[in-house]
Amino acid sequence: MKTTTELSELLRRHTTAFAPVIDADLQSNVVCRLDFTAANTLLQQTDLVDTATFNEAVNQMLAQQKAIVGVGGYFEDRFIYRRSEHFDVAAESRNLHLGIDIWMEAETPVYTPLDAIVHSFQDNNNFGDYGPTIILQHELEGVTFYTLYGHLSRKSLEGLEVGKAFKKGDRIAWLGNYPENGDWPPHLHFQIMASMEGRSGDFPGVAAASDRAHFEQICPNPNLILQCPLLPM
Repeated sequence: MKTTTELSELLRRHTTAFAPVIDADLQSNVVCRLDFTAANTLLQQTDLVDTATFNEAVNQMLAQQKAIVGVGGYFEDRFIYRRSEHFDVAAESRNLHLGIDIWMEAETPVYTPLDAIVHSFQDNNNFGDYGPTIILQHELEGVTFYTLYGHLSRKSLEGLEVGKAFKKGDRIAWLGNYPENGDWPPHLHFQIMASMEGRSGDFPGVAAASDRAHFEQICPNPNLILQCPLLPM
């Protein structure tokens, strides 16, 4: 397994190699950063358990910035996971977000940034979980790594099988709507992993603060592939 630093350096050497992950121009002026930390007073006042109300708040956040796409979240310390018991681990909740979210309309197509095979997939059907999830396996300069796509539509899993091959730029899925997408406002959770650590069909997308150092060694910044100028690389 490559460390995050080594994999990050590899991805930086190939910045021109990646196809867009989602059907949106992340460098356009209709994209904005969204804040899901405790500093967001709108979300503090929102009933996050009611997904329709949560979705209205996300749309309001986009409208305030005259945007139709929202991005952000890599290692963001979020309070929004209190909406689901799925993120409680004994006495310590998981709040650190390990991927980047792209908030936009359901049914938006999702693509693979590189040639890939399907490592695994499943419907993580818990309230607040990923919902339909696809994990792809890639090789670059002989190095194997993985990308995860969460909150998809259920039709995205139809006809999939482990080992199925995709070419760079192939459509692999569509964004799901709530409740089938894990009961979230529509968005893509995109994450890179240097190792699957023996997991299949699922991988933590949110970590406890005590596990930060561990996941920093496994999950590089997804913006190395997305290349959105609003986010650090």
